[in-house]
Amino acid sequence: MSTKVPQNKEDQEIDLLQIPQKISDFFGSVSTSIFKGIQFFVRNKVLVLALILVGFGMGWYLDSNKKIFDNQIIVTPNFESVDYLYSKIDLLQSKIAYGDTLFLKNVVGIKKPKAIKKIAIKPIADVYGFVENKEQNFELLKLIAEDGDINKVLIDNVTSKNYTYHTISFTTNELTDEENVVQPILNYLNNSKYFSTVQKIGLKNLDQEIAQNDTIIKQINDVLASFTSNKKSVQKDGKLVYYNENTQLNDLIKTKQYLIGEQGKNRVKLVRYDKTIKQINTVLNLKKTNFISGNLSLILPLLFVLLFVASHSFLAFYKKQSLITESKKE
Repeated sequence: MSTKVPQNKEDQEIDLLQIPQKISDFFGSVSTSIFKGIQFFVRNKVLVLALILVGFGMGWYLDSNKKIFDNQIIVTPNFESVDYLYSKIDLLQSKIAYGDTLFLKNVVGIKKPKAIKKIAIKPIADVYGFVENKEQNFELLKLIAEDGDINKVLIDNVTSKNYTYHTISFTTNELTDEENVVQPILNYLNNSKYFSTVQKIGLKNLDQEIAQNDTIIKQINDVLASFTSNKKSVQKDGKLVYYNENTQLNDLIKTKQYLIGEQGKNRVKLVRYDKTIKQINTVLNLKKTNFISGNLSLILPLLFVLLFVASHSFLAFYKKQSLITESKKE
């Protein structure tokens, strides 16, 4: 047997009639709250205006005096010096964090060490250069990517340190130039007896390789020229000669093509190998901007007014609850 009691139709009609009234009451309460808010600002217009002016003044002063500039040096570490480079930058950052201005000025040579607030280094991701003509690198990426996210692999320290170019970023609180900051940092990075010796040996080896490759290319050219002349003489004699395309002649041509490519790369290396840490490009004095920086003259007035409203609401709530508590005690 059903235990549900049928609802009275008159009660249902009453409930439906109350819905418009409740909606009207809701909008009425919203209108009342808005009116009370307007009244509050009208009663405290002098104080609110003072807070807005003070906030605008403070914000304008902070925006005009607190300037942060981003600076970037793009470098390429030669002679397997990438780990050395990263450790040197970490050392500089630790000195900056501890405020060791004597080290930065006397050892590094930065004339205004207090102006530098932070320095860091990160690789410029170049996956195509990383795997170009390097089958082992490509296979390594494929193997690692099978067990994880390829994007994480590309920015992982083990992978990223093998990229050719890296960006040294540092922030200053004033305008800077290459003479006072950039060159001292680069001189400090290149001040290594070990890598200076390696650099000299590396340049010497590169010159020898270029000279040797030029000799081999010339010898290959002589062989090809001899073959061409012999072929023409055979054709003039009318003799029938068979040539196999898969002979050592094809290997010579491929070797020549390979050596020409290597010579091009070697001559580019000559430009880079004059320094252990080679400067590629520098961008200075990019004014750092974000949501807060440059907008304090708008943010602070709004913040002061909100804090004033919040404190007034808290005091009103506290007084109301105090009266309720006292009335219950009576």
